[in-house]
Amino acid sequence: MSANVFSGGLVVAGDRSGVGKTTVTLALLAALAQKSDRVQSFKVGPDYIDPMFHQQATGHPCYNLDPVLTSETYVQQCFAHRCQNAEFALVEGVMGLFDGASGLSDVASTAHVARLLNLPVLLVVDCSRLSRSVLAIVHGYRTLDPRVHIAGVVLNRVGSDRHLELLTEAIASLEIPILGVLRRQDAIALPDRHLGLVPTAELPQLPKILDRLAHLGHTCFNWDALLPLLTPSPS
Repeated sequence: MSANVFSGGLVVAGDRSGVGKTTVTLALLAALAQKSDRVQSFKVGPDYIDPMFHQQATGHPCYNLDPVLTSETYVQQCFAHRCQNAEFALVEGVMGLFDGASGLSDVASTAHVARLLNLPVLLVVDCSRLSRSVLAIVHGYRTLDPRVHIAGVVLNRVGSDRHLELLTEAIASLEIPILGVLRRQDAIALPDRHLGLVPTAELPQLPKILDRLAHLGHTCFNWDALLPLLTPSPS
């Protein structure tokens, strides 16, 4: 990697669209913003609505990382430049981890950007309709590309304690840490429509939602493991 690329920071990715990676990202950002006023966020791809939510959570602009509309070099330089004064850095992915511009490669995917920036990935899995099958999902994502380092998983939309026990037992054989568990709840749901999330200007209730997300952020994640991953440091 070039000297101006940071090896600190974390990418939040989903196994597919709709698994709750924006909710997880905002919970992390909102909690971090209560710890520090130097939280820098990024979004993979040309999306403009998710960055609006990031800015509401952190008080700082969110920057897009798109190697197709810009270049691989720009993605690296943008991340390094915007992280210079940041205490924490977080990148929200797009779609599923390996979903890119075509089905033949992962160019422009979250995995592509994670490799460019040499960043670990936090994989969000929607567990609402599975138990032991989570093992196959996490195993597949972990092994498809050895260059992408999955630092841990977040189990989202977990139901009962028994459901969590089944998920935990399944993942234990992989020796990959569970860094967050979010239960099913409607109080943190972000309204959406066919093009994605409803823009922030149309959500007068957003401050209350962010407060709830911050509380979840503080209580539902393993911060001892996450904070070192979130701290930018030049390589």
